[in-house]
Formats: sequence, C-alpha cells, structure tokens
Amino acid sequence: MQLTQAHHGINLVIETVDRIYIGRFDSSNGFQVLMHDCAIHTIRSPESAEEFVRNTAKYGVAVDQRDVRFDAAGIQRVRVLGDVPKE
Repeated sequence: MQLTQAHHGINLVIETVDRIYIGRFDSSNGFQVLMHDCAIHTIRSPESAEEFVRNTAKYGVAVDQRDVRFDAAGIQRVRVLGDVPKE
C-alpha cells in the first residue's frame, strides 16, 4: 500500500529504516507523517519487528504517544493493521 492511498483515521503499520509506527493515520504532506495514538517500536531484528506487529494486531495498540510526527523519507513499508495476520 502507498501512503497516498491511506484514508484518514485508518490504523496503519508504517515501517521505517529503524522504527515501526502503529496508529491512526491523520495526514501526510509528502515530507512528514502525522499519526495519533501510536505504538512505537525500535527495530532490533526483522524477527522482533514482525513479532511486535503481529502482537499489536492481535492484542491492540499499546499507545506510547498520542500525536507523532516523523519524516516520510525513511518509510519502507505501509500496511493496514487489520490486514496483518493475528497468529
């Protein structure tokens, strides 16, 4: 999925080079992304990253920050949280 296809308010998993953000998408101006009620995970290994995403999909978002802005330039992957397998 491209970030430009995301609807306001949808729960997204956005993976950057070093972090994963899971929360409600607000907007993007092409340079920065604004999300709300975000869980943030620092990637230590690909396995721990996917485990974090699947656990969040299964149990819900453990909010770390209410409002988060981050650079769009480092985005590597965007997924809808509801599409992530919960197993």
